[in-house]
Amino acid sequence: MIRDAYYEESSACNRGGKEAKVYTACTVIGIIFFVVAAIQLYFAFTAVATSIALFRLPADDPDKIEGVQLAYSILSWLLLTVAPLCVGVALFFFRRKFNVSYDYVFVEDELRISKIFNGKKRKYLKTFKCDQILKMGRCDKESFERTCAGLSKKQIVFLTSNRQPSEKKDFYYILYSSSIEKTVNIIEAKVELIDYLVRAAGRNKWEAQ
Repeated sequence: MIRDAYYEESSACNRGGKEAKVYTACTVIGIIFFVVAAIQLYFAFTAVATSIALFRLPADDPDKIEGVQLAYSILSWLLLTVAPLCVGVALFFFRRKFNVSYDYVFVEDELRISKIFNGKKRKYLKTFKCDQILKMGRCDKESFERTCAGLSKKQIVFLTSNRQPSEKKDFYYILYSSSIEKTVNIIEAKVELIDYLVRAAGRNKWEAQ
């Protein structure tokens, strides 16, 4: 075991330049929809208050409105307010699909993985304990196909956003057994990180073929 070892590297998105622009566009358009929703909410309060006042007028007043008209007014303004709000929220979630990177940190016989959104916001994902790693290998080897055979799509987890590995890196798989299930986790890393994992987990866990 190598308790004192520390190693860190990142799997940056190869399309980061283009996807950063999409991320920014989604953010700006989402904010515009939030502003529209806020403006609509202001007018909605005014319009609904007026409709309620007209509904409460005496029955013989010519300006009085009926309950159906009041309900229609409330529903109309509700939709005009909620619709842009929902679009704004959807855009803020949708943008998280773009310019995504992953950080891999090996420390104290554990591999800790975080997800980075647009180079700024970090979300911790999971920790692999080396003594729970069942098998490792390269994704271009036959052992990868054998390992994935019979697993569902949910059990194959991609911890990189790239379709092709970056320079001096390769795709590696980690067959991991948690208290819930077995998963095949795919990372994009340099051989240095794999060396740390192999030494910590045991060389018998490495599949060369």
